[in-house]
Amino acid sequence: MEIIIWIVIAALFMASFAGILFPAIPSPLAVWAGFLLYHFVLNADELGWPFWTAMAVLTVILLGADVLANSYFVNRFGGSKWGERGAAIAVIVGSFVIPPFGILLLPFITVFVIELMQAKTMQNALRAAAGSLIGFFSGAAAKAVIQLAMIIWFLLTIII
Repeated sequence: MEIIIWIVIAALFMASFAGILFPAIPSPLAVWAGFLLYHFVLNADELGWPFWTAMAVLTVILLGADVLANSYFVNRFGGSKWGERGAAIAVIVGSFVIPPFGILLLPFITVFVIELMQAKTMQNALRAAAGSLIGFFSGAAAKAVIQLAMIIWFLLTIII
């Protein structure tokens, strides 16, 4: 039985990485499901409050990674405050529209249109929109690193 539980935990951890590209799979939820499965089925005494506190903090950072990275890079590539806000909203909405492409296309199109509406040149609007793409890939990389850190922390906690 224990082997089956470990297989499910490993599958949940793998699914969390798939969730980076397919937002329909909630990455933080998959990671937490693995932690909770271990805690409630295998060993309730091993994961103490320092672990749970650290995982909660990392989860908050994980949840904000896409939005923050997108806003940062739109701004860095010359986008306006409205472009940043539009990118942040479009990342969230894009997660549910045409997965996985919506999370790429919707912020790009949104920033492009917002910047054009503000009488920016086509080149400036494209540059700011490109910032949304770079923001997505940066956010995805950050999420992968944070999730990997969470999983490694979990494994070290139960091994050591």
